[in-house]
Amino acid sequence: MGEAGAEVPTGTFPSFVAEGTLLVRRGEHGKALPCFTKALQLRPGDKHCLVARSKCYLKLGDTENSLKDAEASLQNDKTFSKGLYQKAETLYTMGDFEFALVFYHRGYRLRPELQKFRLGIQKSQEAIVNCIGSPSSVKLENKEDLCFLSRQAESKKAKQKLQIKLTKDQKRTSKQERVRNPQTERQLLGELYADKAYLEKLLKDEDLMKSSTKQGIKVKDLVLGGIAYLDTRAEFWQQQKPIYARVRERKLRQQRWIRDRKRKPAEVARYIVKSMEDIDMLLTGGSPEESCKKAEHVLKTIQGWSDDEVPNKNELIGNLHNCIGNAQIEMGQMDAALQSHKTDLEFARQNNLPDAISRALDNIGRVYARIGKFQQAIDTWEEKIPMAKSSLEKTWLFHEIGQCYLELNKAEEAQNYGEKSLQSADEEGDVEWQLNASVLVAQAQVKLKDYQAAIINFEKALEKAKLIHSDDAQQAIIIMMIAAVNA
Repeated sequence: MGEAGAEVPTGTFPSFVAEGTLLVRRGEHGKALPCFTKALQLRPGDKHCLVARSKCYLKLGDTENSLKDAEASLQNDKTFSKGLYQKAETLYTMGDFEFALVFYHRGYRLRPELQKFRLGIQKSQEAIVNCIGSPSSVKLENKEDLCFLSRQAESKKAKQKLQIKLTKDQKRTSKQERVRNPQTERQLLGELYADKAYLEKLLKDEDLMKSSTKQGIKVKDLVLGGIAYLDTRAEFWQQQKPIYARVRERKLRQQRWIRDRKRKPAEVARYIVKSMEDIDMLLTGGSPEESCKKAEHVLKTIQGWSDDEVPNKNELIGNLHNCIGNAQIEMGQMDAALQSHKTDLEFARQNNLPDAISRALDNIGRVYARIGKFQQAIDTWEEKIPMAKSSLEKTWLFHEIGQCYLELNKAEEAQNYGEKSLQSADEEGDVEWQLNASVLVAQAQVKLKDYQAAIINFEKALEKAKLIHSDDAQQAIIIMMIAAVNA
């Protein structure tokens, strides 16, 4: 977090963010960290930059600062989905699976179309199951359960503040006691167990422990830091996959063939979570063909399992059709994509899944718009309007409908939806969508030959483009303004 009296760095906010982003893509998180810190000195509290720096801290193993930045990104906007996801990821890495589950759920309720929140919920639930036993005992079935869980989490957080007198040494001792058995540590740490044994051996060398590095850091502090880190990892891995859970799994696996041939719920959950992560990573990584093949294979596998083995089978099948459809869009196979998303919609309606219905309508509208069937896109998206849960979702939905009306030369309808989009963007406080909506309204007003009003909205859009430092947007708006002036 930036200090109040820190010297203002030489450079611009966008340049520092761009440099940091490039370094992150190269995997150089240590070098990226100061770039985001300098950017935050120029624009304190920028929520996107805070999330970017939080990710760097997390990659570097500094979960405390990662959590601070994630929470800071939510300070002025509790519905910021990237901040919610980053906080959940940090809490999960810290081993606070219950807290992580709360924030994955919050993000999912706000942005159900984002696959990462669903995967976060699944992996958190699996980690909790591994710690406490049967999945049936922790199954969350309705909204009341989730609200109760959220209230429990807030209550737990309040209690933690009262217990802040517990020192770090006490915490470390508590963790060590849980995994102090050498055999248990060996199983948890694997190859790293030899590293810990080596560090503990170094502690016995009194002369070495009294020495310092060229930078003035005490060797003893470095050794103790390494041991503490390995203890933290062992504690985390024990919570995520405790030894007793591993032993229990082996016994149950042996009993499975004697009793029946049903798959364990935890095994099914692991397969599903891993598969969905792979499908998403392949698509976002620019390999839609491989993503599509993987989704089709998983779909075939799931269809061969019973409803008892996969309790949310129909919901999962619909989601896989959604994944296939998204990959087909990226491959340019629009007819196939349309059919996949319609199948997703059919499953969602059959099983009364509002979030899935909303997701499918969104994607069907996208396909119609891509292939130039603007009226069908409008009809589909207008059906989705009552399902929109946030101002941000309404903003882009109204904008896309207005854009379709503009393509159909229905300028009055386009202006109407553009104004609705602008209103929602103002409620959300999203500058980029304020820009997009203002341009849409202005374009509609040009078609209506209301040039004076169009110029006013173009000027508003230009101001927003300057705020987000978008040179391309500024240039495009100026060209449209000149055309409106000369009309």
